[in-house]
Amino acid sequence: MKKWLMLGVILIMTWSTFSVVFADHNGNPGKHKGHDKKGEPFKLGVEVLLDEEKELIEGKNVGLITNPTGVDQNLNSIVDLLHNDEDVNLTALYGPEHGVRGSAQAGEYVDFYIDEKTGVPVYSLYGKTRKPTPEMLEDIDVLLFDIQDVGTRFYTYIYTMAYAMEAAQENDIPFIVLDRPNPLGGEKVEGPVLDEDYKSFVGNYPIPLRHGMTVGELAKLFNKEFEIGADLTVVEMQGWKRGMDYDETGLEFVAPSPNMPTVDTAFVYPGAALIEGTNVSEGRGTTKPFELIGAPFINSTDLAAEMNAYNLPGVRFRAASFTPSFSKHAGDLTHGVQIHVIDREEFNAVETGVYLVKTIHDMYPEDFEFRAENSAGVSFFDLLVGNGWIREAIENGESVEDMKDRWEDELKDFNKVRKHYLLYKK
Repeated sequence: MKKWLMLGVILIMTWSTFSVVFADHNGNPGKHKGHDKKGEPFKLGVEVLLDEEKELIEGKNVGLITNPTGVDQNLNSIVDLLHNDEDVNLTALYGPEHGVRGSAQAGEYVDFYIDEKTGVPVYSLYGKTRKPTPEMLEDIDVLLFDIQDVGTRFYTYIYTMAYAMEAAQENDIPFIVLDRPNPLGGEKVEGPVLDEDYKSFVGNYPIPLRHGMTVGELAKLFNKEFEIGADLTVVEMQGWKRGMDYDETGLEFVAPSPNMPTVDTAFVYPGAALIEGTNVSEGRGTTKPFELIGAPFINSTDLAAEMNAYNLPGVRFRAASFTPSFSKHAGDLTHGVQIHVIDREEFNAVETGVYLVKTIHDMYPEDFEFRAENSAGVSFFDLLVGNGWIREAIENGESVEDMKDRWEDELKDFNKVRKHYLLYKK
C-alpha cells in the first residue's frame, strides 16, 4: 500500500512540474520556453510586451504590421493574442510582401481585404503603396511591428518597417518594434555595403548584405542615421545573446516567406540569392530553395568539383539534378549543386555566393547570363548585390579575393556605426 501511495505522490509531483514548465505566458498549456546557455529564460519581444510592458498598448487603438511569423513561443499568433485581449483594441492590420497570412508568392501584389478570422481590416503594404497612407492610419493610436527577419539586406520586411516608421512620424503615431532573433546570429557581418545609387525595395539603406542585427537594432539605426525621427520604442527580447544559434532559442522556425522554409535556407540566402540576378535557377519551385542551384546547361559533377576545389570554409557542394515546378526552368530537368552548410560559424555566405556566380559565369560563358539591364544600365543582380562593380569584376575576370578585399574596406565604416545600435551582449 505504501508503495502505491508513494508512486501516486511521485506522479502528482511530476505532473505539477510538467504543468508549470509547459505553460505559456497566459498560463495555458504549451511548449517549453527556450533558455540561453546559462539557463536564463528566453522571451520574445511580443511576450515581454504582453507580460511586462502592456501599458504601451493598453486601452489604445492598435495598428499591427505582421505576418505568420508574428507568434509567441507557443505559436499563438499576435493577431489572435491582441484581438482576444480585452485591454487592447486591435483596429487594423498591415501586410508586407506575401501578406498577413503569408499566402502570396514573391512579388505578388495583395489588395485590401477583411481578415476572416478577426473581422479586422487588412491594408496591403505591398500593393498600390508600400507606405501606410494617412487614411490607413485613421484612429490608430500606436503602430506595432512584429515580423521575423532573416538577417539579409535584400529581404523586404525591414524596408516595410522603415516606410511605416516614416508614416508614423508624419502622423504623430508612436512606433513599437517587438524584437526577434536574427536567425544568422548577431556577430558576423558580411558583404558589400549598398551603394546608394542602387537603392531599391530590395536594398534601401547602405548596410551590408549580412548585417548581423535584429530588426529592433536596425529600426534604431534607420531612425537616427537616416533621420526618420519616429517616436520609436524597441521592446527587447530577454535571454538572447549575439552568439546564439537560432536552435538554442528553443523557437520553432515559422517560414517568413514561401521560399524561406528553414533556418538552413536563411543561412545560404545572403549569397545564394544573388543567383536570382542571373538566368540560373535559385531553386524556387523545389523543396530546397536557395540550397539547390542549377540550369539545364550545367554539368552537375563538374560544377560540384570546381566549387569544392576552393575549400571554402564551412560548406560542401553536392552534384544535384532537379526539376523546378515553377519559376526559372519550370518543368525542365536542371543540373547543378546543393549547398550543404556543415559549419554555420565558419560559413561565409556572401563570399560563397559570389564564388558560385563567378564560377558558373566562367565555366559556361556561352549560356550564362545576368538579368537584363534596365534603361539606366542596372541589372537586377546589381540591385541585389548593391552596386555595379561586382558584376563588372566578374565579367572582367577579377578574383573573388580581390572583390572581397574591396568590400571589406566598406564594412569597416559600417561597423563603426553599427556598434552604437547593438542592444544585446555576446
